[in-house]
Amino acid sequence: MNKKLLHVEGFAVLTLSLYFYSINDFSWLLFLIFILAPDLSMLGYLHNNKVGAVLYNIFHTYSFPILVVICGLWLSSQTTLAIGIILAAHIGMDRMVGYGLKYPTNFKDTHLNRV
Repeated sequence: MNKKLLHVEGFAVLTLSLYFYSINDFSWLLFLIFILAPDLSMLGYLHNNKVGAVLYNIFHTYSFPILVVICGLWLSSQTTLAIGIILAAHIGMDRMVGYGLKYPTNFKDTHLNRV
């Protein structure tokens, strides 16, 4: 049951992110360019599992896009705000399909697998 709630939470975050992105009339080209950008953090796995997990988790926690959104609002930067919403959408999309935060043991060892 808890795992399903996390999938539903991801769907909700993705849906709300898409809603806020669209009502702000941001560029969908920018959205397409940045929607998979957080996955570049997986390059840390080329070094080792621990570095990979740390980098992946930094870019896949909701804290990061919240910080970017706050910066965008504080600086009145529409581009920064749009990127923060895109990052949140990416994380929501990941959670919705079952990708979770990584443990340093193995790439496939996630918090969703342990719920």
